[in-house]
Amino acid sequence: MEQYKREFIEFLQSAGVLKFGDFTAKSGRKIPYFINAGEIKTGEHISKLGQFYAKAYLDKLGKKNAALYGPAYKGISIAVATSIALSENGLNLPFFFNRKEVKDHGEGGVFVGYKPKAGEEVVIVEDVITAGTAIRETMEIMKGVEGVKVCATFVMVDRKEKGQGQKGAMMEIEEEFGFPVYSVVDVYDIIEYLSESEENKENVDRIKKYLEVYGA
Repeated sequence: MEQYKREFIEFLQSAGVLKFGDFTAKSGRKIPYFINAGEIKTGEHISKLGQFYAKAYLDKLGKKNAALYGPAYKGISIAVATSIALSENGLNLPFFFNRKEVKDHGEGGVFVGYKPKAGEEVVIVEDVITAGTAIRETMEIMKGVEGVKVCATFVMVDRKEKGQGQKGAMMEIEEEFGFPVYSVVDVYDIIEYLSESEENKENVDRIKKYLEVYGA
């Protein structure tokens, strides 16, 4: 396993982002592990998370100029942290995010931050994709930004699960909307990491059984 992947998984666990137990995903699936960016609660942790996203961005997209979009709520801090980390690497990108409720006073509207213009590209930064439910909701919201093109999405973990059909959720998103979805690590990286310690055997077995049903 690449060292940066190991460091990222260790970070997810130390920050309480990666948890094991019984959870329900937005898709309604009962899952044995949960990735929750809402557990990022300190300046140190959000800074580190932004650095991992920035590394992934630069590795995959280079110095591409695009606006970072963070879906409310968890994507907001990810977009801000990634923007800061990228600026420290010489790439100064704007960011924006949405409100859950449309504001009917002041500047109004559903978006906060940068206002992308027609012809500009947008990169979505999310915490995780399970069945693709959240990203489809995001794409509906993005219809309110006329003339812009989503060129990529970045998530923390590729869960390697089926989407609405038999294909992987991330592959379905790529085919449906025409942009790539990148992840820092995937579930098999997590399994490999956990398998190095006997005390994680139960969690490894539960994840593998889950993937027998929902794995793509």
